[in-house]
Amino acid sequence: MLFNSFNFLIFFPAVVLAYFLIPQKIRYLWLLAASYYFYMCWNPKYVLLLLFSTGVTFLGGLAIERFQNKKTFLTLTVIANLTVLFAYKYFDFAMDNLNWILNKFHIQAIDPGFDILLPVGISFYTFQALGYTIDVYRKEIYAEKNFLKYALFVSFFPQLVAGPIERSKNLLKQVSEKHTFDYDRMRKGLLIMLWGYFLKLVIADRAAIFVNVVYGDYVSYGGIYIVIATLLFAVQIYCDFAGYSTIAKGAALIMGFRLMENFEAPYFAKSVAEFWRRWHISLSGWFRDYLYIPLGGNRKGKLRKQLNTMIVFLVSGLWHGASWNFVIWGGLNGFYQVVGMWWQDLRGKIVGKTAKNICINVCKTIVTFILVDFSWLFFRADSIRDAFAMLKSMLTVKNFSVLTDGSLFGLGLNQYHFWFLLLAIAILWITDYFKYKNVDLFEKIEKQNVAVRYFVYMCLFCAVVLFGIYGVDYEASQFIYFQF
Repeated sequence: MLFNSFNFLIFFPAVVLAYFLIPQKIRYLWLLAASYYFYMCWNPKYVLLLLFSTGVTFLGGLAIERFQNKKTFLTLTVIANLTVLFAYKYFDFAMDNLNWILNKFHIQAIDPGFDILLPVGISFYTFQALGYTIDVYRKEIYAEKNFLKYALFVSFFPQLVAGPIERSKNLLKQVSEKHTFDYDRMRKGLLIMLWGYFLKLVIADRAAIFVNVVYGDYVSYGGIYIVIATLLFAVQIYCDFAGYSTIAKGAALIMGFRLMENFEAPYFAKSVAEFWRRWHISLSGWFRDYLYIPLGGNRKGKLRKQLNTMIVFLVSGLWHGASWNFVIWGGLNGFYQVVGMWWQDLRGKIVGKTAKNICINVCKTIVTFILVDFSWLFFRADSIRDAFAMLKSMLTVKNFSVLTDGSLFGLGLNQYHFWFLLLAIAILWITDYFKYKNVDLFEKIEKQNVAVRYFVYMCLFCAVVLFGIYGVDYEASQFIYFQF
């Protein structure tokens, strides 16, 4: 079930209404049932994988807390979950690479004789469940004794399939909290959801039309077309993913749950390292706490810190998809940060600390965006070969005239839609600027008088309804991160 589907517009109000009508003691059972139904709308049989991950990590947490050989139980829990993740997400990738090697030695390829469909959200709920087990091992939390409450923590439907990847220290304890209906909280939650729908339907899905045309036929649309499509993809993936996280956050807030912020104006970052502190914060934090720090973090010298950074980002690339172009994307972002570390040391030795000013900060932001956007090309391209072919086209095809002859308006977006997209991006830029300056626009809107508040509500609502991009028969478009 997609957030931007008619089914969800029926499902969510019904869940919320029943949630506040039934007795407090059994509300978590209702949310658990709703969450499993929500997940089963994609493929009912894959709910068994969700149940397996939940059961293994629940029992693992109890065993770690109760018995002496804690590391053994942690290891078994991690192996069991990662084995399932590998089988469903990376098996085909591993077989393709093995067959490529066998072919080099003129050995017959291996045909497994079956295809595996990637279960939606498996990377997200697997990492969330493993994070809980590790937290119990580290004695940061006590093991949950109620299996059904723990099952709700793993499967909570607003953030189940695309995050944020919640920590047990935040979400699990909220399962047992008393949540009463609050009109002001509901109003703010709906405003947050509306903003998420604006990001997804008005910006991301509109940008996707142009991006899909160019990336789908980059031979015909080379040079400047690819440059603009790559710039728009940076906007598309941000609004698509941040849109989902924002809708999830608003939906959870209506029911009294507080989800973590997953994006903090990442394109205003002044370095790639800062970008990753602001982009997909829940995943970046997960890798920092459960991989980077256990590897040694920055405690074992500069070279080890740089190696650990590269390992984390290569693994992060593989987490995003079972393809080498994702690994290259992750490696590029890791490489950027290693170079940044070298540059910081070199600059410090040569010129010492430099005074900060607006021009320098703007230049840093622009350079950071260019570097990040360059890496997005490998993320979006269908293969490494396509990515390098597109890079070659960007450097060799001199078609600057398309910027002025109206050719850009013939790639799925007419002149009206193209300029409206730029206007919507400008609105996004303004709101993100306030966010970067730690100004909570949602709080400020909620503090305004009734007339101002409802004017903002109606503007957002009309923008989503009138200017959102909808498929044939209003078919909902899938969120990009569902494939991870």
